Amino acid sequence: MSDVGLLAHKCGLEPRVLLEGSRLFTEFKGTLTEQFVAQELIACGLSPFYWSNPDGKSEVDFVVSVNGEVVPVEVKAAENLQSKSLKIYSEKYQPTRCVRTSMADYREEPWLVNVPLYGIGAFFQEEVD
Repeated sequence: MSDVGLLAHKCGLEPRVLLEGSRLFTEFKGTLTEQFVAQELIACGLSPFYWSNPDGKSEVDFVVSVNGEVVPVEVKAAENLQSKSLKIYSEKYQPTRCVRTSMADYREEPWLVNVPLYGIGAFFQEEVD
C-alpha cells in the first residue's frame, strides 16, 4: 500500500483500535510502523529493499542506497532497542553505518544511529540532498 491509512482501512482496522491501543493494535503496530517508514523512504526518492540471511534466522526491514552507500534500516515500533539482525548484517557486510528507527530519542553509537520514527523522513531527506 502507498499509505498507512489506506492499509489500515483495507485490513478493516477500525480507528478505535488505533486510538485505544487494543490487543489487535499491539499485534499490528509493527506492520503499520514498517509501512510508515517505507512511505518516508520512498518520499525521499529511495527504493527500499529487504534483506534476510540465507539461514532465515535474521532479517533487516529495509536496505537502501544513499549516495552510492548501502544503508540497512531496522524498524522498531516501540522503544525496544535490541537489533540482533541488524548487528548480524553489520558484522557480515561491514556497512559504513546502520540506521535503526524507533520511539526512542536520537542517539549515535559507533556502528549505529537511532533516529526517532517521527524524524526518519527528514533524516534521509538530508542525506539525499
